[in-house]
Amino acid sequence: MINAHSLLSSLKRPKILINAARLGMADYNRDADLRFIVKTNQTPTHEAAIETLLTREGELEDNRKNAQASYSVHEHIRVLSALLAEVRLPTFASKKIAP
Repeated sequence: MINAHSLLSSLKRPKILINAARLGMADYNRDADLRFIVKTNQTPTHEAAIETLLTREGELEDNRKNAQASYSVHEHIRVLSALLAEVRLPTFASKKIAP
């Protein structure tokens, strides 16, 4: 099990990407953004959201590193913003999740 803050500190991303994601947190709307990113009609639980966001962010990071044509910096920032916001929610901040 990994602490949520340890999880975020283990993500090594370009500073400009992280800064953009932090700025994006100001406009984060949990219900709308998660449903859009996860592509579902229901807002997922914190744990499910974190797991899905981590998976999607990993895919986007692989695409970025491999210079894939399908890579979207906009989507990467949106997913990172959601991930940062979810981890900072009071109900999740003290919980631990599986790696």
